[in-house]
Amino acid sequence: MPLRSPLNSQRSLILTLVVLLGSGFLATSLLSYYASRASIRDSIVNTELPLTSDTVYSEIQKDLVRPILISSMMARDTFMRDWVVAGEHDPEQMTRYLNEVMSHYSAYTAFFVSNTSLKYYQAKGVLKKIDANEPRDIWYYRVRDMAAPYEINVDPDMANKDNLTFFINYKVFDYKDNFIGATGVGLTVDAVIKLIDRYQQRYQRSVYFVDAFGRIVLTGAQGGPLGAVIGQSLKDMPGLNDLHDKLPRPQTGSFEYQTQGQNHFLNVRFIPELNWYLFVDKQEDGALTDIRQSLYLNLFICLVVTLVVMFLLHRAIGRYQRKIEAQATLDSLTGLPNRRGFDLMALKAMQEAQREPKPLAALLIDIDHFKRLNDDHGHLAGDEVLVGFAQDLQSCLRQSDIICRWGGEEFIILLKDTNSASAQQVAEKIRLLAEQHSYTFSATSLQITVSVGLTELQPDDTLHSLIARADHALYRAKHTGRNRVCMERARSQFE
Repeated sequence: MPLRSPLNSQRSLILTLVVLLGSGFLATSLLSYYASRASIRDSIVNTELPLTSDTVYSEIQKDLVRPILISSMMARDTFMRDWVVAGEHDPEQMTRYLNEVMSHYSAYTAFFVSNTSLKYYQAKGVLKKIDANEPRDIWYYRVRDMAAPYEINVDPDMANKDNLTFFINYKVFDYKDNFIGATGVGLTVDAVIKLIDRYQQRYQRSVYFVDAFGRIVLTGAQGGPLGAVIGQSLKDMPGLNDLHDKLPRPQTGSFEYQTQGQNHFLNVRFIPELNWYLFVDKQEDGALTDIRQSLYLNLFICLVVTLVVMFLLHRAIGRYQRKIEAQATLDSLTGLPNRRGFDLMALKAMQEAQREPKPLAALLIDIDHFKRLNDDHGHLAGDEVLVGFAQDLQSCLRQSDIICRWGGEEFIILLKDTNSASAQQVAEKIRLLAEQHSYTFSATSLQITVSVGLTELQPDDTLHSLIARADHALYRAKHTGRNRVCMERARSQFE
């Protein structure tokens, strides 16, 4: 089975670490997001919307329920009942009374309709007489015949240029509980819409009102959710049609629905004073915008951190790999290439020399009697000599030449673009330098000599055959007296 290349191993390691790191960041970010989302949803459903509903209800009691209380007070006012029972002799008295109600309570309109005379009284005087055949007067007969003490109705106000008005119509009884008329006050629909818009702007929620039949009765200026308008039934609104069936009986609580791919949280509160339902609606996306942006920011930071880690990891692995490669191809003592490093460089040099062609010479060098030096002075002294001699060798060579510690006290050199004659000169230079140089260890001067085997590359040579001839030449040099250079030619021709 072939071994994986270092590059593939490096890529696999980086990819694995990136996957682990990215997965950890992603899992942490998503868990944080969903935990925050659940917390926010719980806060909206159980705290925010009920609190908003309570606050809006308090505002309604102040702004909308107030006209109901005024109408109730008017229906029970002894002046009004006494005046009607007495025969309605002075219409100006009723006019002044209605004008005072409008002025004191800042009502848009105030009215009284007598069941005896069928006269419609308002602050400016008698408006008209109620006619059962007049479509615009049907409201009065509806109020007269209804069981409830009052109703809330939206109609054009004839006393104010038919402006659409929010009327509270309250039944009036005499002291014997006989129906004697209808009274009340009104707010313009525009004013009520402004109130709702104020609620929505203040609380950043959709606020609208639904009657017991599931019809929207009041919304803001922009309509209800999904552009719902007054009069529209919940049955016709996606997501809210199931809620319609729950409305005939007072339903107060929190609901959740989905429409157009968006989740909505809804708090419903029954308002008995109006016999309506207050709907406070909040879209989930609006509430989650901040944490979603936080999620995107976290993911971006995670991406940046992952990329930085990848970059740093790539550099660290590259440095480590180069260090390992250097350790694998360099001799730890002398810093020269070892056999593995030499093999890589030598094969390349031989290919270049054989391809051009150019001469290439090999020198195999051995320090004479190195074992005796180790025995006499110790291995540390031997190491010192090896380091010093390696430096001397490098000083004798060109940058392009290849030098290697072949093993023990042996060194090998490849001289590029160098024939036998020039190589012999270099070998003699090395031999003389070694002979003349003194190496110091622990204040002891150490002298050495070297033997050199020389050969030149032939066209049909391999690295093995080239080194074998150099080794044979070295063998001759050592057995013919040492401290000399011997050269061997191809086909056993000696010199």
